[in-house]
Amino acid sequence: MKSLGLIWRILVGIKDFLVLCVLALFFIGLSALLTSAKPATVPNGAALVLAMDGALVDQASETSPFDAAAGNVAAEIQVRDVVHAIDHAAKDDRIKAIVLELDGFMGGGQANIATVDDALTRFRKSGKPVHAWAAAYSDDSWLLAAAASKIWLNPMGGVIITGPGGSRLYFAKALEKLQVDVNVFRVGTYKSFVEPFTRTAASPEAKAADQALAGSLWGSWLADAKRLRPKADVPAYIAQLPQRLGKFGGDSAKTALDAGLVDQLGSRDEFDAAMIELAGEDELSDWGHYTGVTLGDYLSATAKPLGERGDAVGVVYVTGNIVDGEAPRGTAGSATIRQALEEALAKSDDIKALVVRVDSGGGSVTASEEIRAALLAAKADGLPVIASFGPVAASGGYWVGTAADEIYAQPSTITGSIGVFAILPSFPRALADLGITSDGVKTTPYSGEPDVVAGLSPQVSQVLQMGVENTYRRFLTLVATARKLPLAEVDRIAQGRVWAGTQAKELKLVDKFGGLDAAVAAAAAKAGLKGEIRVVDIEKPVPAWQRALEGLGATESEEQAARDPWARLVQASRLRLLTAAHDLGWLAAGKGATMQVMCVECSMAGSPRPAAARQTEGLAAKLLQSSSGWGR
Repeated sequence: MKSLGLIWRILVGIKDFLVLCVLALFFIGLSALLTSAKPATVPNGAALVLAMDGALVDQASETSPFDAAAGNVAAEIQVRDVVHAIDHAAKDDRIKAIVLELDGFMGGGQANIATVDDALTRFRKSGKPVHAWAAAYSDDSWLLAAAASKIWLNPMGGVIITGPGGSRLYFAKALEKLQVDVNVFRVGTYKSFVEPFTRTAASPEAKAADQALAGSLWGSWLADAKRLRPKADVPAYIAQLPQRLGKFGGDSAKTALDAGLVDQLGSRDEFDAAMIELAGEDELSDWGHYTGVTLGDYLSATAKPLGERGDAVGVVYVTGNIVDGEAPRGTAGSATIRQALEEALAKSDDIKALVVRVDSGGGSVTASEEIRAALLAAKADGLPVIASFGPVAASGGYWVGTAADEIYAQPSTITGSIGVFAILPSFPRALADLGITSDGVKTTPYSGEPDVVAGLSPQVSQVLQMGVENTYRRFLTLVATARKLPLAEVDRIAQGRVWAGTQAKELKLVDKFGGLDAAVAAAAAKAGLKGEIRVVDIEKPVPAWQRALEGLGATESEEQAARDPWARLVQASRLRLLTAAHDLGWLAAGKGATMQVMCVECSMAGSPRPAAARQTEGLAAKLLQSSSGWGR
């Protein structure tokens, strides 16, 4: 037996050595690539090619070296990069036009899409055209294309507009069959995050609130569509879609053209030929043989040199789920954000004001408070703080925003959700049914608690509920103090209720409408800064090796949007299933035992996260296999 153990240890050692060798070769090769890469150039008369292959987000997710080696690089594009490139290209004589490649666009939340649309509108005012092309368009991709001078559509494609909304899964019956007890502690009539685990359908209160939210978001979407494409009557197109399709024998592309939703039907080759005529021919290009420059190359070629000095506004990014401790980019780790802020302010006296950019549906209460405290510390040192809400700034995201002197949002921003909950499963019935029981000793009523095996004691349940109620009162007080509102009024509009930006402004939960640029300008004005505003991003930096992969265009191909319009709807349904699987895994892991300020309704307008979908795909597949026998 000893000899077998020795052989096993030798084999494990060889395996570890080989893994280290592979990783060493990978990073040596990557280092060589970085040092040998040629500087990016911008051809004269070129098109700026914005290939929107992925999700539009405020902060791109961080990829681990192991995921990179396996080719699992999340397909995400940062809004700030796109806007910076568009605004720079408007004044760049070398750029003749913009080409929007939207075949792989996965969406990005209405607020972020509106920000890019505004930049495209500014670009067109310079006299330069914007051409958009896709094989098919859905809500997000069409709204982004709506700012173009000309929208192209593949003759085999179509435009399918569905509006916000959809179903989500409820697990109460399944959990009852499995004899799993779900212990819920919450405050807020509308705090519906827990409902999928406790009900078979939405409560009347939650459904009414969700319907009102969806209606507000849809109204905002239609207003943007009308502003950008006044001749396209989207409501009529949706209401009469079967009749309109019948007029053209079911041809979706001709139907969209007739309705004014697109301007030109053309194959990929026909579109490329038109772009060659516009920007000139380049047979060596990776896209359509027309002269162009990619977003990554253009940003590299136009980047300002390091070491720039002068007064600046710092932008702190709070994106994704808010968690305690350190976290990678794309997730709001409280310690990571606090450390980045403290280091930035310690290293430079140039930062005279702060903007906290929030795109988060919340998470941990303690993490949200740690981020808020870090912002308050900066305020105590004399720095004005302005909040800029992106697609979502709800629950913990709004908690963070209470540190600001002023809050900017978009009409489509999902915000509010001022409520608190904790949720913890226990398994005494399920285990007893298997013949498993438990026994032990206690020195206090809380020994070994919370006991998910024997069930929570009455004392623990009471303590947890009191903790939730105390945290809710703290939340109300924070909002009432920050927004200068009576506590009773905040309680009335809180209760876990989620609001679109339009209603949030009426309720005084936000101050003004505007994007990140408006918030930066407001922060600069409060700090007394004049002239061109310099912006410093305060966040965990992107690893150099990941930047290199992004420059090479590494993306996660299986997460690319489907090209058929109906297949895109199926893909959206699949993402909802992955979200439900994530929530079930979150519950099973017991993460809800800590106080949570989290918003489930925020998926209606939040920026999609391919990386998060990838993490839950395995669990979703297992659930499907166990329920239907697929894959056996």
